[in-house]
Amino acid sequence: MKTLIVFLLSAMMALGADISGKWMFEVTTDQGSGTPSFEFKQAGDKLAGTYKGAFGEGKLEGSVKGDAVQFTVTTDNGKIVYTGTLDGATKIKGKVDLAGIGTGTFTGTKQ
Repeated sequence: MKTLIVFLLSAMMALGADISGKWMFEVTTDQGSGTPSFEFKQAGDKLAGTYKGAFGEGKLEGSVKGDAVQFTVTTDNGKIVYTGTLDGATKIKGKVDLAGIGTGTFTGTKQ
């Protein structure tokens, strides 16, 4: 019985937190800063959703594996790639590549 409980807890931790919901990000780059919003929908380790920000609006796809979060936003203005780490269930911090025209850092907070 103890082995089963340890196994189930380990499996839950490996899947990571479910980050589904609305998020606000603060993005800082050499070209300036912005505050895009996201709505994430997570199913297992797959991530989908929407983006609204300085690059317009777009759909996103990515993954959540443990505390690692990675997703790509596709807009009419290019692709934006976010790579970060969960800090608890309500914060994400990491790096962003803005359609190849610049890079920066971000902090996201679940609303």
